[in-house]
Amino acid sequence: MDRVRRRAGLLFGAGVVLGLGWAIAVSTSMPGWFDPTEACERKLHGGRPDSSIDIHTSWFPPSASCDFGNGDVRQYMSTTRSTVLSILGVLILVVLVTGLVLTVRRLSGEPGPVRTADGVDLRRRRINQLTFGALDVLVAVAVLTMINLVALVLGEIAGAVLFIIGSIGGLSALCTALDRHMGPLPSTALDSRRRGTVAGVILFGVILAATALTGQLPFFRLWAAPLAAITYAVIAVAQWSRHREPVNA
Repeated sequence: MDRVRRRAGLLFGAGVVLGLGWAIAVSTSMPGWFDPTEACERKLHGGRPDSSIDIHTSWFPPSASCDFGNGDVRQYMSTTRSTVLSILGVLILVVLVTGLVLTVRRLSGEPGPVRTADGVDLRRRRINQLTFGALDVLVAVAVLTMINLVALVLGEIAGAVLFIIGSIGGLSALCTALDRHMGPLPSTALDSRRRGTVAGVILFGVILAATALTGQLPFFRLWAAPLAAITYAVIAVAQWSRHREPVNA
């Protein structure tokens, strides 16, 4: 069990990736989001019907049907595909929830050995976090902006939810790694996980709020990348200033 806890992040990441794949598979198995009526016409009718088409879809269990009127209801998604996607969805959900729970538990786990500041130039370490750390965040958020588009267009509602969960987890993991290599000292692994999680949550919150205020939700824009980098630098300054040991600037 201890080994599983140590691999909680990988388990959580695998759940998010598999979940996005599942969401895309379900979405593409339904009538096209751009023109679902045309998709029903093309696949099930073979021509243009005399009346309008009512389309019924469900994400769980995954299903889709086209109602051509007068009792003519046809299944767009086969029963076999629906069953397979349902089973996979449950298995992926178990992996995702397990990874998430174990990851959260690590925020209150063993602190681990203390990394001291002996022989470390803390001033340079702090500058590295404010520059190279912020640059890493900029690149990561630029990538997230592109993933955001794919997740929303192809994964629809499920893809959006998984994108939010995955983004917060991914940003927290990145900020934790940056803290371990460039954060305040003395420190423990638990300290880094907590500071990294706080930074990741704040970063996503700032991006989401800024996108909403500009009226551009649900799609992130590339300007979110430099905004995130600046926000991370501010967070890092605050965390250094609140550190329990004085910094030899």
